[in-house]
Amino acid sequence: MAHIIDGKKIAAATRAEIAERAKKLTEETGIVPGLAVVIVGEDPASKVYVRNKKKACEEAGFYSRVIELSEDTPEAELLSRLEEIKADPKIHGILVQLPLPPQIDPDKVIAAIPPEKDVDAFHPENVGHIMIGDYRFLPCTPAGVMKMLETEGIEVRGKNCVVIGRSNIVGKPMAMLLMHADGTVTICHSKTKNLAEITRRADILVSSVGKAGFVTADMVGEGAVVIDVGMNRNAEGKLCGDVDFAAVSEKASAITPVPGGVGVMTITMLLENTVRAAEAAAGRA
Repeated sequence: MAHIIDGKKIAAATRAEIAERAKKLTEETGIVPGLAVVIVGEDPASKVYVRNKKKACEEAGFYSRVIELSEDTPEAELLSRLEEIKADPKIHGILVQLPLPPQIDPDKVIAAIPPEKDVDAFHPENVGHIMIGDYRFLPCTPAGVMKMLETEGIEVRGKNCVVIGRSNIVGKPMAMLLMHADGTVTICHSKTKNLAEITRRADILVSSVGKAGFVTADMVGEGAVVIDVGMNRNAEGKLCGDVDFAAVSEKASAITPVPGGVGVMTITMLLENTVRAAEAAAGRA
């Protein structure tokens, strides 16, 4: 039976360290790390994420500001609000919750966030820094995965790493971080042929396809480390990942659960990026 990687436990320890850094920064410089989150529309999942982010900020001793805009907000109005937010000296990190309504171009919005306040690490300048391994921020979900591997003592160097999914948010940056850690990386996607043959060779398998039960036991090699980034609902409406947890647990050496795995680490690494931005603003980068 696989060892279960406890994301809640790792997140709690990491958040305690972040809160201590925030406290020290505030006591020594008067600067309180500040995060602004902008949400456009009424997407239920987005509203939950934003609530969780606000709560996490408050628990870490951060200043938190949530800007809620209606579904029909014009692109120009959102860009204007971003201009106002980025001029606020109390704000060190800015994120706009995705997805956005169809009238708004997400690329324009991401480009409007200053790279030094782009705590999602989506700005093209930050993406470029991640590519070359010289970064100020890391994308939150892939960074959370790397933190889990590091905390669990799972060596990436020299391992065969397979990432299923090639999104800009998870798949691509996940592959880059594994590569920077000296893993040998294969990216798979919807057009990949003989997918199971490739995934069975993985020492570390990361799935971020967003399909419940997509990764079955026959796709996993004996003793593999399986990281499930998926956040889905099954037929009964229950939260689940991409991985058939019960069956794959019988073959894997370690596995992340859903919930209680990567998801809690994503917000934790958002806090890490925000405190880092505040430290940089105080000349402590």
